[in-house]
Amino acid sequence: MLGWELPPHNSGGLGVACLQLCKSLAKNNIDIDFILPYEAEHKIDFMRIHSTSPVNVEKFNHQLNVYEGSKYLTTHELTSQQLSYENFVADKALNGEFDIIHAHDWLTFRAGIKAKQVSGMPLIVHVHSIESDRAGGEPGHPMIRDIEQLGLSMADKIIAVSERTRQSIAHDYDIPLSKISVVHNSVDVDELEVIDQNNIYDYLTVLKNRGYKVVTNVGRLTVQKNITGLLYAAQEVITRLPKTIFLVVGSGDQYNELIGLSAELGILKNVIFTGFQRGKAWRDAFDIADLFVMPSVSEPFGITPLEAINYGVPSLISYQSGVAEVYKNCLKVNFWDKNQMANQIVNFLQNDGIAKTMRINAESELRKMSWDQSAKKLSKEYEKHAGGVLV
Repeated sequence: MLGWELPPHNSGGLGVACLQLCKSLAKNNIDIDFILPYEAEHKIDFMRIHSTSPVNVEKFNHQLNVYEGSKYLTTHELTSQQLSYENFVADKALNGEFDIIHAHDWLTFRAGIKAKQVSGMPLIVHVHSIESDRAGGEPGHPMIRDIEQLGLSMADKIIAVSERTRQSIAHDYDIPLSKISVVHNSVDVDELEVIDQNNIYDYLTVLKNRGYKVVTNVGRLTVQKNITGLLYAAQEVITRLPKTIFLVVGSGDQYNELIGLSAELGILKNVIFTGFQRGKAWRDAFDIADLFVMPSVSEPFGITPLEAINYGVPSLISYQSGVAEVYKNCLKVNFWDKNQMANQIVNFLQNDGIAKTMRINAESELRKMSWDQSAKKLSKEYEKHAGGVLV
C-alpha cells in the first residue's frame, strides 16, 4: 500500500480514508505493508508501516499536503523525495512477497508503476481526486496530469471514490469505464471521538444564547472548496439574518484572500477564520454549528458532512460531490448558485422543525454506513487481480 500521509500527520481526508480502509481490510485478513515518505510515530497494530526517508514528518518541508502540489513542484526537495520513495518501493516489491500493489493518488503513482515493472505484480491505483478537481474545474498543472495519465494507463485496475470521480477519470484521461470501479468512502460512528463538555468556542456559545445561529465549514481554503462562493452567499444570509455567524475552519492558499473578501463584502464581523485545527478544536467546530456547509466546486467524495451529522449537525452540500451519491438526508445545491445556497441556509436556520427531522433521519442513515462495506468491495478486486483468494 503506497500512500503519502496517515493520521495524525495528515493534511486532509486522504489520510483518514487510507487509515480507516486499511483497518477494515485487516479485518478481512489482508496483510498490509504501508509505505510513507517520512518518519513518524503511528500507534497502529493492524499493519506494518515503513518509512522511505529518515526525515521526520515535522521537517518534511511542508510537502505533506498532497492537495496543493502546485505550490512545491518547482522545488528540488520533491523530486528527491519522490525518487527516494520510488526506489524504496521498487526494492520492497523486488525482494518482498506481495500479491498486490495499491497506490493512492498521483504522488505514489510512479512508485507503483516501478514496483509493477520490477515485480510483475498487479497495480491498483486508488483515485481520491484528480488534478481538475484540485484546480476547481480547470486543467491544473500539466506535470501532475502527465503523472495521472501514466498511472491510470498502466494500472491493472482503477478504484474511484465515487461515480462522479469515475466519470471524470474517463472524461479527462480517456480511460475505459470498464477499467474503473467505485468504492465509496465511508465513516464508522464508533471511530469518531465523542464531544466533551465546555466547547472551546465559548464566545460563540454566548452568542448562541443571545439568539445567534452558527454555520460551519471545515476544509482546505483552496479554489476547489469554493469558500468564495460561500462568502457571497453569506453576505445575503447576513443581510436577511444578521444574527448569523460563519465559522470557517482550515488553512490553504486562499486564507488571506478570503479574509480580504469578507472585508470587501462587509461581513467580516460575522465571519471567523480559525486556521487549521485538530482534535478538540476540530470537533467543537462541528458541535457549535447549527448547519454544516460544503459548497465544493468538485469534491470527489467529501467525508466531512458525515462527520458533521455524527455530531448532530445537518449539512448543505453541493451536487458536485461524491458524498451526494450516498448521503440522502441533507440539503443540496449547485456550487455556482449562491442565491439558492443563501435561500437554503436562511430557510433551514428559520425552521427548527426541518432541522430536527433532518438530524434524526441523517443520524439513522449514518448508522448504516461502514468502512467494512468498502473494504469487502476492495477485497474482491484484490482477489480478482491476484488470481484467487488471498492467503
